[in-house]
Amino acid sequence: MTFALTANDWDQAGTPKEPGVLILLDAREKSDSLKAKLAALKTKWVDSGKQVRVEKIRDVEFTVLIFKQDDVKKSLEKVFPDAGQGDAALEPPKPGDAEKGKNMELMVGQSGTLLVVGTVAKHVEKVLANQAGAGTATLSEQASYAASHGPLFRDAQMYGWINTKSFLDTAVKALKKESGEGRGRGGMGMEPDKLLSALGIMGLQTVAFNFRDTGDGSMMGFNLAVPESQRRGLFKLISFEAKDANPPAFVPADVVKFSRIRLDLQKSWAALEAAVVEAVPQAGTLIKMMMDNAGKDKDPNFDLRKNLIANLGDDVITYQKAPRKQTLEDLNSPPALFLIGSPRAEQVASAIKALGAVMPQPKVKEREFLGRTVYALGLPPSPSAGGGRPVERALHYAASGGYVAMSTDVAMLEEFLRSGDSTAKALRDLPGLNDAAQKVGGMAKGMFGYENQAESMRAAVETLKKDSGNLASLFGGTPMAGQLEDSAEKLKDWVDFSLLPSFDKISKYFYISVASGAVTSEGMGFKVYNPNPPQLKK
Repeated sequence: MTFALTANDWDQAGTPKEPGVLILLDAREKSDSLKAKLAALKTKWVDSGKQVRVEKIRDVEFTVLIFKQDDVKKSLEKVFPDAGQGDAALEPPKPGDAEKGKNMELMVGQSGTLLVVGTVAKHVEKVLANQAGAGTATLSEQASYAASHGPLFRDAQMYGWINTKSFLDTAVKALKKESGEGRGRGGMGMEPDKLLSALGIMGLQTVAFNFRDTGDGSMMGFNLAVPESQRRGLFKLISFEAKDANPPAFVPADVVKFSRIRLDLQKSWAALEAAVVEAVPQAGTLIKMMMDNAGKDKDPNFDLRKNLIANLGDDVITYQKAPRKQTLEDLNSPPALFLIGSPRAEQVASAIKALGAVMPQPKVKEREFLGRTVYALGLPPSPSAGGGRPVERALHYAASGGYVAMSTDVAMLEEFLRSGDSTAKALRDLPGLNDAAQKVGGMAKGMFGYENQAESMRAAVETLKKDSGNLASLFGGTPMAGQLEDSAEKLKDWVDFSLLPSFDKISKYFYISVASGAVTSEGMGFKVYNPNPPQLKK
């Protein structure tokens, strides 16, 4: 099956049109069944009182289904009713809302064994012409697509490709048109097209992804074609170096998630500053003033660039353990540790303390633990998953072993500070980890990640089984909360987590997952590998 969005005269003058849609499916030996089902669809559509017409394209008969844009919305509203419907305080309909009632057309037909569904007649005609051997231009002839097809798509069961350059160029034209009409500028006179350029988005040529079954597991790949010569803004900020990303010896084997990226934080900060100043030139003076004055009200000798930025290293590590309790709060906020590498970690910790002193939170507290200074910085309370009383939090951090370690879970931080004396098994020695890592190119390309999916799912399943009566609380604090307020009972009819089996009965279907990333002169590539669970091989 193929799904495609096609450029619908995007490069023509005037306002860009909506993209066309194409869906192709080869029915093969079920061609007769497809023909019967299409006939039944046409009959049902007519019997329901909806509009339809018949149109021929290259001697192939197509049924054109006619419907309104908001038909789908009305169907969804039956499931997710608007919690504020009927509220006189709501905003009045916007001018563009009238367009939702306009007609849409979908062409459905069969050419040989091929099901063809489309919204633009001339694109459908090109498909039929190529099927007949007419030899019109195809996607495979585009150089930017061909660069991905060989290494990424040839043996994949599923793949996708996006011509982001074409899309972005069209978007910029539209933004410039709006800017000329006085509607395209944001705050501080910022022009959206210049913002995209400053962020580096315009350097992104294509995006490609793939999925394939390797026989002993499944592999997913994701590639961003961003040539080094055009890399700036965000892409320059996240460009990591090809260095060792193995789990350090202090990372315990019982972690549920782990990630390490060899990101030069000084270069990343410089790239971020440059992007902001380019996007909003007026911000340059403001940034300089903030950097020059930060912390000086408490310490006149404090220099943010010298004390903090200049002491940052090129190593960022995070790891997480399973929730300690089977509650939604613990499931949403499991114990986790964040580490920043630094050749002068103690100075970084002191600089963070100086910055914390000027925050509108309680002052930074200090204590000693195993000869290390542990700081506690008050944070804004976090909303409760069940909508109850907000949870008080603090960021605990300390410098040790060339890192500044941070966590809102003090026990996680103390465990790290004790790791030098620990005899616990390390993640790097976990059986099967190294073999799985080789499938994604190893751990020396600058980025590596790991997840114990079995333990992640164990925590999720057991918690959801226990708390299934409060389905809406799963979405508390999210934009969906209001929509789900009146729909919790309907959703419960569909999904009752209390019916899930105990995790021990399904644990054999879960194992581990590893991921890696690499930055080359052509762009950035990421791979995820899920080896088949050993229990399924028995």
